[in-house]
Order: sequence, then C-alpha cells, then structure tokens
Amino acid sequence: SSVQDEAVDKSNFKKCNQIAFYRRQKFLHPGKSLYRVLLDSVTLSDENVKFQIIHEENKVLLQVEIYEIEGNIFRLKIDEASPLRARYKVPDVLIKEPTTQRLFISHKEAGILVLSSVNEDYKLQVTANPFQVELQSKGETVMSINSNGLLYFEHLQPPPSDRKPTAQNEEEASDSSKEKQEDLGLWQEKFGSFLDIKAHGPSSVGMDFSLHGYDHVYGIPQHTETLLLKNTSDGDAYRLYNLDIFGHKIHDKIGIYGSVPLLLAHKPNRTSGIFWLNSSETLVDISTKAVAEHTPSRSAAETAKQRAVPLTNVRWMSESGIIDVFLLMGPTAFDIFKQFAQLTGTQALPPLFSLGYHQCRWNYEDEQDVKAVDAGFDAHDIPYDVIWLDIEHTDGKRYFTWDKQKFQNPRKMQEHLRKKKRKLVVIVDPHIKVDPSYPLYAQAKDKGYFVKDRSGQDFEGICWPGSSCYLDFTNPEVRKWYADQFAFKTYKASTNILFVWNDMNEPSVFKGAELTMQKDAVHYNNWEHREVHNLYGFYQQMATAEGLIRRSSGKERPFVLTRSFFAGSQKYGAVWTGDNTAEWSYLKISIPMLLTINMAGISFCGADVGGFIGDPEPELLVRWYQAGAYQPFFRGHSNMESKRREPWLFGEKNTQIIRKAIRERYVLLPYLYTLFYRAHTAAEPVMRSLWIEFPEKMETFDVENEYMLGNALLVHPVTEKEAKTVTVLFPGSEEIWYDFRKFKRMEDAGTMKIPVTLENIPVFQRGGTVIPLKTTAGKSTEWMIDISYELHVALDTEAYAIGELYVDDGHSFQYLHKKQFLYRKFTFHKNILFSSCVDESGQYHTTCVVERVIVLGFGKQPTFVTASSKDGKKKEVVFTYDTKTSAMTLENLALSVDADWEICI
Repeated sequence: SSVQDEAVDKSNFKKCNQIAFYRRQKFLHPGKSLYRVLLDSVTLSDENVKFQIIHEENKVLLQVEIYEIEGNIFRLKIDEASPLRARYKVPDVLIKEPTTQRLFISHKEAGILVLSSVNEDYKLQVTANPFQVELQSKGETVMSINSNGLLYFEHLQPPPSDRKPTAQNEEEASDSSKEKQEDLGLWQEKFGSFLDIKAHGPSSVGMDFSLHGYDHVYGIPQHTETLLLKNTSDGDAYRLYNLDIFGHKIHDKIGIYGSVPLLLAHKPNRTSGIFWLNSSETLVDISTKAVAEHTPSRSAAETAKQRAVPLTNVRWMSESGIIDVFLLMGPTAFDIFKQFAQLTGTQALPPLFSLGYHQCRWNYEDEQDVKAVDAGFDAHDIPYDVIWLDIEHTDGKRYFTWDKQKFQNPRKMQEHLRKKKRKLVVIVDPHIKVDPSYPLYAQAKDKGYFVKDRSGQDFEGICWPGSSCYLDFTNPEVRKWYADQFAFKTYKASTNILFVWNDMNEPSVFKGAELTMQKDAVHYNNWEHREVHNLYGFYQQMATAEGLIRRSSGKERPFVLTRSFFAGSQKYGAVWTGDNTAEWSYLKISIPMLLTINMAGISFCGADVGGFIGDPEPELLVRWYQAGAYQPFFRGHSNMESKRREPWLFGEKNTQIIRKAIRERYVLLPYLYTLFYRAHTAAEPVMRSLWIEFPEKMETFDVENEYMLGNALLVHPVTEKEAKTVTVLFPGSEEIWYDFRKFKRMEDAGTMKIPVTLENIPVFQRGGTVIPLKTTAGKSTEWMIDISYELHVALDTEAYAIGELYVDDGHSFQYLHKKQFLYRKFTFHKNILFSSCVDESGQYHTTCVVERVIVLGFGKQPTFVTASSKDGKKKEVVFTYDTKTSAMTLENLALSVDADWEICI
C-alpha cells in the first residue's frame, strides 16, 4: 500500500542535479588524481597493508587499508587518518569480520608497490603518484581503481562559525560566494520547502573503477530498468536511495524501495563484482567505451587492424561514511554469488508454505470476507497457502491490534484457517500512531525508542495512522524490544500460523522530503538519518524475523516479507518489487527486476501478480499468473481502488487457466524447494539470467524476456497482448531442450518462433537434468506432504542426466540443529537411473515414494525394465513408450525416496 494522490507527482522526487553532493563530486572531472601515496608510511601485518595518501592541495591525509580475504576477495578501505569525529562505518551487514590472508610486497621501486597474494594468482599494483591501484589476475589487468582520478573524500570540518577568521573565510562570506555555498549545499540543502541542516557539514566520498575488457554490467537493484545496466549521461546516474514511489515509471534510474550496492561485470571468460558497502544515499555513473589495445611492438599497419577492447568505467558517489569496497574476483558468476554470501550471508531457507501461492488485497474486509475467499479457493479447486491482511485489519492503524468490529474473533479465524492447513500474514509497519493510550506508543516514547528530529524531540511524520513516530531499529535494544512484541502473550490473538509483512519501511513519510524521513533526523549513537537511511528496512525485517523465531523458542522458521531492503536482507526473508501497475509493460519489466534482485543475493523475491494499481484485463491477469507461478515469491495483490480480482472472478475459461498455472506451481514445489536449499547452502540464485548458466554465449548477455529457474528449466513468460507466437532463444549449440509439458524434443538450438495459446507459457527442460515433481497438487502445501513423487529425466547428447531432491519437515530448524533432512541425487547413465545420497549427515524419515519416472529423449523402445533396491530385490517395471516424442514413462514404481535403488532399462 502507498500514498496515492501525492506520490505520483514526479516533482516530489529529486533529479540527480538536485542532489548537492552529486553536483559537488561532478566538479571533479576525469584526469590526474591529486592524491599521492606516502611510500614511507607503508606497513604490513597479517591482516592488511596500510599506507597514507595525501591530497596535494588541501594536504589532508587519508589512511588506506588493503586486505585480501580468503576466496578471491580484496577489500579496500579509505578513511581520514585523523578525522574530527568518527565517520560512520556500516555495522551488522557483514555476517562476521572476514578472514584475511596475508599480502606480500613482491616488488617495490620508485613510485610503485606490488602486493602479491599467497597463491600468486593475483597482484595489486599500487602507483604512488597519482594514487592508483591495478588488480591483475595471472598478468591480466581485470580492474583498476582511481585510474580516472575520481577518488573524492570530503574531510570533516568545524562549522563555519567555529572557524578562526582567515582571509579565505572572509572572502567566502562575501555575498556572491554565499550563493555559491548555498548551491553546493555544504552545511544546508534546500529541496522545495524542505531544509536539510548538515550539523557536521559535507562528508561525501566517491571513487572510480575501470573494468578492463567488460562491456556488460548488471546489478545494483532496485530500479525499474533493463537487466543490462545502461550508460548514464550527466544528471542521470543510477540512484540507490530507498523511496516509496507509488506507480514508479518504467525505465527510470531513480532508486525505489530497496538498495543493494553490488555491481557485476561479465565477459565470456570472467565475471567480476564490486560491493560498495555504504548505507547513505549513493549514485552510480556508468560509461562503456571501446579502447584500442596498446601493444608497443606492433607496427602502424597492425595497430590499425587490431580489435578495440571494451572498457567500462563505474563511478560510485555516496553522501557520507567511508570508502569500504569489496572487489569480488570470481572468476565465475557462481563464485561471485558465493563470495557475496561469504560476506553478507545466504538466503534464509523459507518455510515450505511460503513457496505456495499467497492471496492478498488492500483489504480483505472482515472475518466473513476472509472465510469467503478461503472457501472460494476450495470451491474452485485452486490451491493456495496464505491469506493476507493489509492495514485495515488493525484498530485505527495501530499495529499489533485488531479492528474490534471487523475482526471480533481473530483467534477463531486463525483456527479455521489452521484446520484448512493454511496460514495468515498480517501487515506490521514501522510507523507508530501518536496516541498516549496506545501501549506500544506509550512504551516506546517512555523508553526513548523513537528516531529524534534535529532538535532532540521525537521525529513526527504523517503516515497511515495520521501523526506517527518512527521506531529507531538501528538501536539493538529497540530491535530486541520490538522482537518481543511478537510473543504470543504480547501480540493478542496471534497464533503460530500468523506471519508478518513489513511495508512502508523506507521509511515512508507522507509530506516528508521525497516522502521519506528528513536526513537530519537523529538515530541511536547520534548518527544522522543520512548515514543509515538505506538500512532502515533491513533492520526492521531483522527484528521481525528474530521476533518470530523467538516466539517459537527458536524452533520455527520465520516468514517476513519486506518492501525495503539492503545487502544481506536475504538472511531475514523475502522482498517484492512494490507498487507496480496493472499494465503489460510492468509484467515485462518485472522479469529483469527480479533477475537483478536474485543476482544481488536475494532469491526470495516476486512482483505483485496482476499489478497492484488499476484493473488488469483478464488476459493480462492470466499471463501474470503464468509468469508468477515460475518465479520465487508468488503473491496476488491489489489496491483498495481496484476491483476485486480473486482468480475465479473472470469467467470459467480464465478460472480454468489460472487454476492450471497455480497447480503447475504446486506440482513443481519439490524442485523449487531444492533450489532454495541450494540458495541457502551454496548461494546459487533460484531465478537466473541466461548468461549465468551460459557464460560464454554472447547472445545471452542481454536477454531479459526469458530466464532459467535453477539450471534445468527455461521459462519464457508471454508479455505481449494477444500474442500468437513468442521468439525463444535456446542457448548453447550442444544443448538439447524439451517441451516441459509435452516432452517433445525441440528441433534445434538457437532462436525459434514458438506458437502460444492462452492456455500456458513456454517452459522447457534442459537435457542433462532431472526434475523432481509431485504427482498431483493438493489444497495447500501441507495437504501434499504424503503425495508421491515423479521424476522427469531429460537426456543430453550423451544420454546422461543428473538432478537433486531436498526434503525436510518444511517448517522447523531441525534440518540445521538435528540434521533432519534428506538430500538425494538422481543420476541417469548408461541406461541406468540411480538414486543415491548427496549428504550422509542428513537423516529424515518419509513414507513418500517415487511413483513415476518419465525419461525424455530415450532413443528406442526398450524390451523390458527392472527396478532393484539396495537389498537386492528386483522387480519388473510397467512402462509405455511414445514413439512420437521418444518419451518413456515408468509407472507404479513405489521406490522409497529415502533409499538407494536403481532402474535398469
């Protein structure tokens, strides 16, 4: 939900050139840096290499620290050598202080320092004058830092009134330069009617990175933009600043609800990453150009012939803090994902129910409405797991309460849902209604738990409840207290099937500057809001997840959806793309948006099915369900102003197609849950851009209308109205692809026109993979626990296939603490399908069996098939063979999921 009338107006939000620190940094043009290394200051320790650099004009010393972190990561930190006061350093995002490896000085000559890593694969060449760092892998330059001289560091200064009068100061005070000062926004900055007072003055930092040989860059969510990051022109940088932008425009680089300052660069033989750890407002400039390779030995004729090599320059600019940047050296995309997870954590393993379908609306009116919608799913035989309540369920927008008229017996309502094996999600926003008779407000006020304004009073802003105060989640004590609010005895009428949705946590402040909190508001430890802005939602979700874990005494996995996020939010739950619109273009852009969020470590993400704002035509709604069914987080949601759109309200034909899409999702859950286990343990994204799976295939690098779900499924949503065909790219000339539903092998790789009907969207299984499915869908995930499995074995050119299945109880932490899980592998090789154990440490008893196996691309009809279990018992298997599709189906197998067995064909 979001504020309607106000937020659509673009003038509420800044353009880059209205941001003072951006204007100041842009005065620094590419060229020779004014920073020089003081080579006699170099010190080496087990942890890092330290030295100082000096600015030739202002003579301020900066301390540089370079670390090598195990697993091909380098960290560069730059801070003032002796700041006036400590500068903000982002806490709580890194899961631990990273393990470092010793760097050696392998070479030191006039003006150059070469640092080598233990394994000698990597070298860092530090040039003293001007200060520059070049990162080389096996002699090839991968990245250089400050090579455009854009290192920018505003050192802290006393306010103008405290300075001793000097000629320069008096000059600054003269009228003409007063206006210039104002324009630079050093000590205060105006935007419309808002004035931001900068108590500590300017403290902006920035730096440039050159990526050698790269012209494809990705990442830095969240923007309503293409997958491939674009070159930015002046005044149109990618902005990372969490904002509540209702009905955000498409193809816009303004920051929306979340920010992950991670950028990936890819070329056929290598992927690299830059993680800029800074939680203040950040802008990223990108420019790609081709540069001639300079090889001194070449003749003029040869030089004319030589190939131009791409170079991408990335310039990061932040309002405050220090420079703390991690260079992730890959060399593969999957290595980058592991490196980023090593720093910020992996995706939390979701409870199984949360991978089912979620039905949401602003708002389901009352208990009767909830009951009726729940019954509607059963009446129309559509599976679903969770019904959601938006802000209207509370007593006057006081969170942790219920509207006494509409929800008179919430406990009974939850018992009703529990009997149906379903769950409830309620909204809990960070703003607290100013009302002394509301216990939550009274307690928080009494304990001093609200964010303060610059004069030390509780910051007050307008939000859904009217006048509101905002909890200071940056304070660990506030987070602990907040977590305690979710205890069953404290949160009246909450039960263990109630889970939580954190919305409006950018934070959204109606009538505030850019509809958010003033940057000069004051948090815990006296840090200004400008320092921590992008962490606000991250901390609320952290506290909420902790509260849900704690209410179950540490036994149950939480489910928390957040709108605002930062690097590391994957540890606490799910995110969605916010207030989108019911138009085809928003369905289309949701694919690159979700791919980018997945790339930044957050696999559990989705977009509101149907579009939040407005009324989708039935065809668009159907197409959105079909796309959402093959995306990680699957929730239908709509705005108060929109017409009701439960899936059965659009005529029998559409109900049938939507039912089919949702059932496909439920049948696919074993595969999806296994992918989430891989995301949780190995940092592999669930939803992947094609180039991640096919890193050497140039034709995949900019594809954003189709994607891989795991490594086995290629999904191509239909995003055009009345489409009769779609053009599908089948990557990899040596790959085989099969129609996921009809089992037919696709004629050839490359680009193909595929006919489509409204019935479904094109989905293909990759040869060489095994996908575990349930044989049928149930009313909800919990109804499906005992439903048997089927395996779809798709053979590659070598008649080989491999796949995995992960199973546990679906809701507790037993898989972690007690190793209660099954992790199985299925291998098809030389006409034998083997079931074996991937992880012997896991034990979990299930009565489930593999009932059916379908082998795709099996060359000829077999004469007979036998199955044998570990104890040597053999039995003949019933099979059918389809000569048209070369698919062989084995039936009535009843092979244990938790045992080793083999099927010989």
